[in-house]
Amino acid sequence: MEQNFKPAARRKAREYAMQAIYQWQMTGNALNEIEAQYLSTMNSKKVDIVYFQELFNGVLTDLHDIDEVVAPAIDREMEDIDPVERAIIRLSGFELKHRIDIPRRVVINEGIELAKTFGATDGHKFINGVLDKISKTLRPHE
Repeated sequence: MEQNFKPAARRKAREYAMQAIYQWQMTGNALNEIEAQYLSTMNSKKVDIVYFQELFNGVLTDLHDIDEVVAPAIDREMEDIDPVERAIIRLSGFELKHRIDIPRRVVINEGIELAKTFGATDGHKFINGVLDKISKTLRPHE
């Protein structure tokens, strides 16, 4: 059973997961080392730690399939996308694919908010477009 269902704790989990995915993309460090680094700094009262772990491990386990779903929605190679935006797309793609209990609009909005906080000036517009396209593929009836 998950520790914390509060939206703010989930949002923090997404922020940390996105940063951890970004770190892995940039450094290639061992996943367990990156995960341990983040877990050592988290406050379990403010972060849904179980959800962080699900996102971080899930994205990297399912990376190939997520990237395949994203490929038709982008106009360039995945590796050519800004690393922050790439991490957000992968994280949100995982949620769209595997967390059908979370409404599509919520996943897209959370991705946009991550892009506004961590991405380039207009990166949130790109994120919105990509997530909208892949959500229609992954959740055509929602």
